[in-house]
Amino acid sequence: MPDRGPDGPDAAAGVDFLSFVDFAVRRAAELQPGQDGAAQRLILLLNRVASVVTYDLESAVHRPHGWTWSGFRLLNVLYLAGPTEGKRIAAMSGMSRAAVSSLANTLEKQGLVTREQAAHDGRAVTLRLTASGEAAMSAAYREHNARERRWADGLTEAECETLTALLGKLAAHATSDWVRRRD
Repeated sequence: MPDRGPDGPDAAAGVDFLSFVDFAVRRAAELQPGQDGAAQRLILLLNRVASVVTYDLESAVHRPHGWTWSGFRLLNVLYLAGPTEGKRIAAMSGMSRAAVSSLANTLEKQGLVTREQAAHDGRAVTLRLTASGEAAMSAAYREHNARERRWADGLTEAECETLTALLGKLAAHATSDWVRRRD
C-alpha cells in the first residue's frame, strides 16, 4: 500500500465522526493539491451534522414510538398533508415508491395507516392515518419539535434565520439539471 503522507498510520488517531471533517479537508489538501477545501468542508459538515441530527431525532423520539426515521417521514407527510397517494408521499418524503409501499405495510400492521383505492385510478393507492395514527403523530410531533428547538438553541435567532436562508439557497440549487435526485 502506498504511503499516505507524513502522518503515517496514526494520522487519524483521536478522530471521530464530526472531527473527521477537519482531518479530511487537511489530508485531502495534502493528497490532492488544488482541491476545493471550502466546498469539501461545507458538504462534509452539512452531511455529517444532518446525520447526527437525524440519528438523535430517531433515537430520542421515533424509536420510542416504534418507528424508524423513514417511518416517521411517511407518517409526517400523512399528518401534515392528509390522505395522500403513495407516489406523492414518495415525492414529498424523498423515498422511493417501493420504500413507501414497504413502510405502509409495516405501519398498516401497527394500525397507524390504512390504504384505500384512489378515486381517480383503480391502480393507485391512497394512504390515510387512522385515529391511532393521528393520536400517535400528534404526541410524537410535540416531542419532535421540542427536540428541534433544543438543536436550534445552539444558534441565535438571527443565526437560525441566516442558516435557514442559506440552506434554502442550497435547496433551490438542488433543482439544477446536473443534480441527481430521486424522482
